[in-house]
Amino acid sequence: MKLKLKHKKKWRNDRKRPYASRYASSSERTSTFFTQLQKAIKRLSPTWRACIPLSIFIVLAWGYAAVAQDAPTASPDRTTQDLLDLRVGLDTLWVCVAAFLVFFMNAGFGMLETGFCRQKNAVNILAKNLIVFALSTVAFWAIGFALMFGDGNAFFGTNGWFLTGADNSPSTGDAYQGVFSALNWTGVPLGAKFLFQLVFAGTAATIVSGAVAERIKFIDFLIFSLLLVGIAYPITGHWIWGGGWLADAGFWDFAGSTVVHSVGGWAALMGAAILGPRLGKYQDGVSVAMPGHNMSIAMLGCLILWLGWFGFNPGSTMAVSPSIIAHIALTTNIAASTGGIAATLVAWTYLGKPDLSMIINGILAGLVAITAPCAFVSLPWAAVIGFIAGVIVVFSVTWFDKIHIDDPVGATSVHLVCGIWGTLAVGLFAEGPGGALNIYEEGAGPIRGLLLGGGFGGLLPQIIGILSVGGFTVLITTIFWYILKATLGIRVTPQEEVEGLDIAEHGMEAYSGFLKEADASGMADPSIYGGTRRPGDVSSTY
Repeated sequence: MKLKLKHKKKWRNDRKRPYASRYASSSERTSTFFTQLQKAIKRLSPTWRACIPLSIFIVLAWGYAAVAQDAPTASPDRTTQDLLDLRVGLDTLWVCVAAFLVFFMNAGFGMLETGFCRQKNAVNILAKNLIVFALSTVAFWAIGFALMFGDGNAFFGTNGWFLTGADNSPSTGDAYQGVFSALNWTGVPLGAKFLFQLVFAGTAATIVSGAVAERIKFIDFLIFSLLLVGIAYPITGHWIWGGGWLADAGFWDFAGSTVVHSVGGWAALMGAAILGPRLGKYQDGVSVAMPGHNMSIAMLGCLILWLGWFGFNPGSTMAVSPSIIAHIALTTNIAASTGGIAATLVAWTYLGKPDLSMIINGILAGLVAITAPCAFVSLPWAAVIGFIAGVIVVFSVTWFDKIHIDDPVGATSVHLVCGIWGTLAVGLFAEGPGGALNIYEEGAGPIRGLLLGGGFGGLLPQIIGILSVGGFTVLITTIFWYILKATLGIRVTPQEEVEGLDIAEHGMEAYSGFLKEADASGMADPSIYGGTRRPGDVSSTY
């Protein structure tokens, strides 16, 4: 009790002290605190000192933001609209990111084709792969997108030139009012729709570059790319993705095995055939190996393309649907993997060595083949589709070489042949709506495939689509090639081809100051390897 009284007395005495005295005591404590703080700051490094005002600013801004968020409770209607806006924003973001991945595939094509060809043509190939997307952008913006997705008839669109016309995207279904009704199923702005479809169109043009490499005139390739992206590609694309007659017939191609890859492959095949083989490629009926000059960048190109395909296939959902995006990504990856494994085994057995170029093409073959059925098949069937594509591509490359179709990078085998196989795979392996995996609903995909008990009803439209798209593309691209051949001439002179297109067409070298090839064939003197083929050369006799 005495102790408590003592403390109370002390507290009362303190209360009786003059205010100035108590203030002086407080000032001394404050001064001591800031002195110690100043000494502590001086001991810090300049970097940490600079962080102090930034930290103060962040804390103040954070506090202000917290206060600013104390807004009145939103009405139910406003909350619903906010959720809709958020959904549109997320879908748009996903579509744009996927488009960026597909756009980056241009770098993959450039690296792959350059590595597979001789160094004296490296600048030419890089220039083609760079400028082709710029040309594709203009051609598709001006007329291609309207022909492909504009409202019109069963064969081509007649509205939406230069991306103009009525459009109230991102409204969908019956709420959509505009001239691009074929895309009213995706709830993103028109700009996002165009961007995603544009990068696909650019891919179709890039496919042609590799097949006609090392002997085509630069100007002719540019003109042909404009014609392909502006006319040929969008017309057949309208048949399938633009609500045309093939779509009505039950033809399905989720991400473009036919729409993109087969069309580019057919155009490449006709270009390679009309151009003729490279000088020295076939001597006395025997194919002479002309190995690529840089397999390192070819392999890098393959990996870039593999990455880009995760935008190509999953991005074709054009909406954030986590389960289906994940499924498509998995089918895409497993098909690429089994394609590469199959090509390695077949090349090792058939050619005697596990040839890197065949491994690369096997991976790409699996990717092309799974592009059409990626959303419609289970993982085991995706593995089968990729494996078969990896086997096909090795024999296809050697077969085209035997009939003297000179394709330096194997573009025709990868994109045309495996694109056809992937399109057929839809009719063979599709799960069907409400199948065991319940991948898609009624009307959102093909009926059950032939090998899963669905009969020929799903396979027949696929065959019709392959034949009709192939026939039209062969016809129109042949006309384009022969018009260019008759007017400008599509092939460089023999002297320019021997010298290399880098110097002849562009006046520069890709590897200035480095050792060049020793002869016109683009290969070093075999004597430095003891008179035998260089390591890594594929057999020229097959």
